[in-house]
Amino acid sequence: MSLFSTNSRHCSSSPGRFCCIGPNLSREAHPLDRAVPARWRHRYHTTRTVTAKLAEALGQQIVIDNRPGSGGTIGLSIAAKLPPDGYHVSTGQLANMGIAPALYPKLPYDSTRDFAPISRVASAILVLVSHPSFPARTVKDLIAMARAKPGAITYGSPGNGTSGHLAVEMIRVARKLDMVHVPYRGAAPALTDLLGGQITIYFSSIPPSVSLIKSGRLKALGTSGVKRAAALPDVPTVAESGIPGFSVENWYGVVGPVGMPKEAIARLNAELAKVLASPDLRERFTADGSEAISSTPEQFAAFIRDEVQKWGKVVREAKVKVD
Repeated sequence: MSLFSTNSRHCSSSPGRFCCIGPNLSREAHPLDRAVPARWRHRYHTTRTVTAKLAEALGQQIVIDNRPGSGGTIGLSIAAKLPPDGYHVSTGQLANMGIAPALYPKLPYDSTRDFAPISRVASAILVLVSHPSFPARTVKDLIAMARAKPGAITYGSPGNGTSGHLAVEMIRVARKLDMVHVPYRGAAPALTDLLGGQITIYFSSIPPSVSLIKSGRLKALGTSGVKRAAALPDVPTVAESGIPGFSVENWYGVVGPVGMPKEAIARLNAELAKVLASPDLRERFTADGSEAISSTPEQFAAFIRDEVQKWGKVVREAKVKVD
């Protein structure tokens, strides 16, 4: 998770975590702390660029502070309790704002009530891959094979309740399939076992899988977005090939504590929109397998509400539990 603060004791963050501005909207040199969770390190250079551009626009220093843990919920729980003075913002993302409310009954914050949404920043889709020896070529083929041989297909994930896990659960529940979940402690071991043929399918982030797909070491069955991936234009979406309406995106954005001054929200939103519109930054996001997306605070608030409802339904129907 992520948050920026004038006090390094309270800092924590996640993906491209941004900054904070004072309630007087001055350009005084208040240092801002920014944390980046370990799971986002493969996008470190892109988020550094976002941070640098935003710091320049605001005339303030942004200091990175890493406070990872429990899918970003530890950092976000701290962020929810910070003073709404305009100097503290955090990163909200799919894991800690969209999925976590359904997984953790005692979550110490409410995603829809304890934060002031500022703007979405980016989203990244997944690609469903298999070992090349697996006969299926599409998601439709996968569904047919799972029905023909109940329990024969195994699907890996970076862990229970992750987006990669829930993406397969959406397919499994929608088509009433019997497949076996194999959770791993992170993405790397899951991908390694897929390459070795120990599991059948896996929803991977795009950057580490593109070269493996193009070299023939993995086979792409479908991507998880509402549109095809720029890096894999010939691979159909899951929605195109068997599950209408299917969409899974690892998104993140910037939020402040509830009660943050409207003037501070408006300025930060405006500066973020300018930063995210820069062609060089958009190219960097594309290279990282993601897409820069800005929004109004109101649009982001509505998006968070929709995500909480969507993933709550998925978790309930799939009967997902975390350890």
